[in-house]
Amino acid sequence: MKKNRVYMFQMVAVFFILQTTLGIAAENPPAQVVISEIAVKKMPREQDFLGVLYYERTSQISSEVSGLVTTAKIAQGQQVKKNDPLIVLDTELLEKEIAIHQNQMELSKLNIDHLEKNFARMEALYKKGSASEMVYDEALFAYQNARLNQLSTQTNLEKLLIQKRKSIINAPFDGVILTKNVDSGSWVSPGKLLLDIGSVNDLFVKVPVAETLLRYLKLGQTVDVNIHAYNTKLTGVIENLSPFADEKTKNVFLKIRISSLQKVAQNMSASVRIPTGISEPLAIIPRDALIKFQGKDYVFAIQKEKAVMLSVNIVRYMGTEIGADNAHFIPGMQVIVDGNERLRAGQPVIVTGKK
Repeated sequence: MKKNRVYMFQMVAVFFILQTTLGIAAENPPAQVVISEIAVKKMPREQDFLGVLYYERTSQISSEVSGLVTTAKIAQGQQVKKNDPLIVLDTELLEKEIAIHQNQMELSKLNIDHLEKNFARMEALYKKGSASEMVYDEALFAYQNARLNQLSTQTNLEKLLIQKRKSIINAPFDGVILTKNVDSGSWVSPGKLLLDIGSVNDLFVKVPVAETLLRYLKLGQTVDVNIHAYNTKLTGVIENLSPFADEKTKNVFLKIRISSLQKVAQNMSASVRIPTGISEPLAIIPRDALIKFQGKDYVFAIQKEKAVMLSVNIVRYMGTEIGADNAHFIPGMQVIVDGNERLRAGQPVIVTGKK
């Protein structure tokens, strides 16, 4: 019986020691943190809208001359520079015709020189009365006819040279090949569609918005754009809008110009952050202050030298900052931007710096 009492006393002592140790451990030591102060500004709410990429300026390339394709230096999706050769037609026979006409030009020049001298002699004799008018007229006709023949030969030669130049089809602008309907060995004729090219300098996002939001938007306004395929964020400019609203939804398509991108396919998705209301006071908070807890956004503020967890309702993203509309945020409130990863609510803090 005495042994049982001693054992129970020992167990109670151990339990008391454990409770004391755990209580001491539960009191977290002060954490060293870096803070930033909240500012409050009037800004509009924003919302993401889903849109698609497209090339505003496209060109359907066809040939102006007939010929056999010897080279098709293109592939679907390939980016090209302005004046890059895309399709080359065979010009072997054409070059022979050009050579023949060039020889005819030389022969015409010799013939004209000869007839010009003969006409000059006939003209001199005619003025002296030593040559008849018929002989004079024949010499003049032969000389003028030779000049006209030379002009005709020159015109045909220029036409052949134009045909040769058009046997190389160049890119009309910096662009990307959207479709390709030709390859080496194909026979092409004038007007046949060979390929489509989209201008990389005219890349747009087309996004539908409710007609009631147009009052908050204006042409030339900059908006944030996110290209989903690469998670690339960039700035777009509202350049225009569709002249027709959807009959059922009353949505209007905004046309937002973005900068040129590599490896972009038409109809890829993009989200555009667009204002959806009038300006209202928003707390401007650094993104570094945000933490996630159970899928929601929070920040640690400092009150009475202790960390206090406050919920954040984000209504606007602004690069390295966000805008929140929670009433508990006031100008000058200190939020923790460094050292907040392992903080606990109510834990004492020591401020070591400010951003």
